[in-house]
This record gives sequence, structure tokens and C-alpha cells, in this order.
Amino acid sequence: MKKLQAWLPLLFALVLVIGMITGYRLRERMPSSQGFFQSSRTTALQETIDLIRTHYVDQVSTDSLTDDAVEAMLTHLDPHSVFIPARYLQEVNEDLQGNFEGIGVEFQIIDDTVNVINVLQGGPSEKVGIQVGDKFIKVADSLVAGNKITSERIKKLLRGPGESRVSITVLSDGKLKTHAITRGTIPLYSVDAAYMIDTTTGFIHLNKFSGTSYEECMAALEKLKKLGMKKLIFDLRDNGGGILGEAVDIADEFLDKDKLIVYTQGDKQPKFEYHCKRPGQFESGSLVVLVNEGSASASEVLAGALQDWDRATIIGRRTFGKGLVQEQYDLTGGAALRLTVARYYTPTGRSIQKSYASGRAAYNDEVMKRFENGEMNTDTIRIAKGSSYHTRNGKTVYGGGGITPDVFVAFDTAAFSGDLSPLFTNQVFGKFIYNDYVRNKRVFDQYKDPADFADRFSPDEATFSRLKAFASENQIRMPELSPKDRAELDKKIRSWLARQIWGMSGYYQVTNTYDITVLRALKN
Repeated sequence: MKKLQAWLPLLFALVLVIGMITGYRLRERMPSSQGFFQSSRTTALQETIDLIRTHYVDQVSTDSLTDDAVEAMLTHLDPHSVFIPARYLQEVNEDLQGNFEGIGVEFQIIDDTVNVINVLQGGPSEKVGIQVGDKFIKVADSLVAGNKITSERIKKLLRGPGESRVSITVLSDGKLKTHAITRGTIPLYSVDAAYMIDTTTGFIHLNKFSGTSYEECMAALEKLKKLGMKKLIFDLRDNGGGILGEAVDIADEFLDKDKLIVYTQGDKQPKFEYHCKRPGQFESGSLVVLVNEGSASASEVLAGALQDWDRATIIGRRTFGKGLVQEQYDLTGGAALRLTVARYYTPTGRSIQKSYASGRAAYNDEVMKRFENGEMNTDTIRIAKGSSYHTRNGKTVYGGGGITPDVFVAFDTAAFSGDLSPLFTNQVFGKFIYNDYVRNKRVFDQYKDPADFADRFSPDEATFSRLKAFASENQIRMPELSPKDRAELDKKIRSWLARQIWGMSGYYQVTNTYDITVLRALKN
């Protein structure tokens, strides 16, 4: 017995090795479409793809067929479970992570030529002397002027690994110049604007919740507090959402103690609560949050939490109503699947998600229905029966899809007449603004900042004449302007020029001087 006990460990090891070898050989003999632990049953989808690959009359891309089949399958689920083909995944991920590798310019294609409309301050292009108004002629060995260049193609040529070099030839002030640019990390800012509207009121506009949003908001809050901010207008209009964790962290800056911010729950996902974890930068002081029908997902999480805790006044119109949580899974071949796994609920227990029982088409058209039923223009918001909740202070809040504001602001119907709408198709108006700025840059250089521009600049008769001539060159006939049309064009010219000169920050600083929702927030 003692001898047997001595040999037992070796005997067990020998049996284990024999079992592993046997299993490995069995796996090699199994069909390639099956994994070692998979069922021997092949799905109808896989059988169909295999038959097409081996027997179909013509050559076809079975990868594309598989992609289409997956997308068709997802149409039977919710509207936000989506398949991301491999060719789009990098761009989608870059938008969420908040940066990409490139040369640091914004461009617009005008007359089959890539024009530089903005240069990132301190970025790779500014360091070598690229400036607004330059026209790209060549990128490396590729001609990019006069050959029907597309935005997608120029992006692929300009972007590349960090620290890699690319040669770019531009036409600058009538002269050809070649620059060797070292690509770097280019931020995709989510805070468009952060400035003081008056001596005590700060304004922040957040366009998405990316991987850098919390850091950007922290920096903006710190800056505005140093400038004397006592009241904040936090603009989430047209913010379609993004990363939940960023929304939770931002909410933590406005709520105290360990308050519940949001919880998620699904059929296969247990309830998970997100609470405040740290002292916030702006836990007291007046707070107004602006929302509209374009505010969705993480925007609704943030607005809902602040509304439920009576921390902020929500002003605007009912939000989109996207309260489904997605997780992203990598698939074979570089594609990805964003699959809905749970729902969002506000602290009072409201589900943010609107109904999608009538199908994707009806779901996607729901916002347009709001125009038809009058919701966008009158304070008669349709609320699902029995979907009211109450905050700790006794305020009534509503579920049934989206966040219903505390103060309603109707959609601004001060629109142009139909005769002017062609100006805003095919980027005609944007091209005019860019050209007018480049040709009259010395005139615009006299304005020191957006506030100065908003106070002193107004388009004159010569500006309107140039616009009319430019429209005519693009086969658009401008009628005689009514006082209403002229006033609206005046606003558009000022705000779009401010964006051209100072970026989105300039745009909001000028637009907010006449934005009816911002003006209403200032009175709150």
C-alpha cells in the first residue's frame, strides 16, 4: 500500500495527460464550424451561409451577407440594439473615447477642394504653420484637389498612428507650400462652451458624454467659480448621450451625501444602483438644466436625477425618451454588437424609455409626431395615464417616456420663408460664411472676443449683397427679404461667423443673446 501511495500522484498526472491528448485529437476531427464545447447542431443561418459559399452561381461576399442577417435579426429587438460593421467601429469608438490621432484641422470641401476652416490651437498643423483658408492639394503622394475628393477619403489620408509623419501640400495665400506634419492626439471636446453670461451666471454646453466629459466639466466649473459664478445654466439640448459613468460623475458634482443618481435593471441584469461618492463642486447655488427633444440617454439620466432631488429646474421641452442600457461586445472580424441589457430608472423609479411597441419606424418618427399633435408649440404635453411621481419636496414629475421639463418653452417658430430654405441645403450658407470670413479677415480681426463681436457687429447691406450674389452663383434665387426673414438671416450670419472665428464657444456666446430658452433660464 505504501508503494501504491507513492506512485498515485504520477499515475494521476499520466491519466490527465492522456485525457488532454485524446481531447485535443477529438477536437481536431470536429467540423471547423463547431467549437470544442459547442453543440453539434448547426444553425439555419450558418447552413445557409455555407451553402451560398460553396454552391451559389456567382461570387458573393458572405461576410456582407452575415452582417445583413445580423442587422435583420436585431430589427426584432429594441431600436437601440445595433450591429456596428468593422469599417465603422474605429470612428464610433473614437467619438466615445473623446480623441483620435490626426493633424488637428477641421475642413470643408468647397468646389472639389479641401479647405481648412479651423486649426486646433497648439495642434500638429498649427505648429507647422497651417492656417484657416489654406487649400489641400496633396496628402503624401495622393492628389486631393479637383478629383471628386470625399470627406471619408480625406479623413483616412489625414489620420494615422500617433507620432507618424505625413507630408501635406497646401495652397496658402496663392503659394504652394509643403509641410511635414507629425500626427498627434486630437481631442474631440464635449464641452462646447463655458463662459459667464453675466457677473454671477455661468453657462456650460455639453454636446455628448464621452470619456473626457467629466474632466472637461470639472475644469469648466472650476473656471466659472473663480469668475464668481453663483448660478449655472447647464445646456443639454441635442445631447444624445454616451457613457453612463460620465453622467453619474457629473451628477455627483451637483448632488450631496450618498444620494441615488440612477439605477439599472434588466431581465438578466440584477438591479444596480449608482450613488454619489464624493463632495461636489456645485452642490449649492441655483442650477438650471436646458433640455429638448434631442436630449437622450445619459442626458436624461442627469436631468432626471437633478429633477427628482429638486436640485435643478428643468427648462425646455420633453426629452427624447431613450432609457435603455447597451453593452458593446466585440465580434469576429472586427465588428461589434451593442446589445440592450437593462433599463434606466430615475431615483423616484421613473423609466426613461418611451414605448417602441409599434415598431422601429413609428419609434423613429415619434418626435415628428410631437409637431403634428401640438406638443412642441403649446404647453399641453401628453403624459401617459398613471405615470406621475412625486419628489421629496412634493413636486410632481412624470414618466412614460423622457423627462418632462418643469418649465416649458415652445419650439421657436421664427423660421424663414420657404424661398430661403435652399440657402441651407448643400452647405451653401456655410460656404458663404467661410468665404466671407477668409476674404474679409482683417475686418473681423478688430473684434477681440465673442462678447465684443455680439455687441458691435451687425451685417450691413454689403454683406447681404454678397450673400445674394453667392446664392446666385449656386443657382439659388433670393427674393426680396421681408423684415422677419432679414432679422433671422441677421442672427444666422452673426452666429455662424462667430463659430467660424472662435469655434462653438463663439457660436453659443452670440446665439445665447437671443435664444429664447436661455433668456427664460436667466429669469428663473
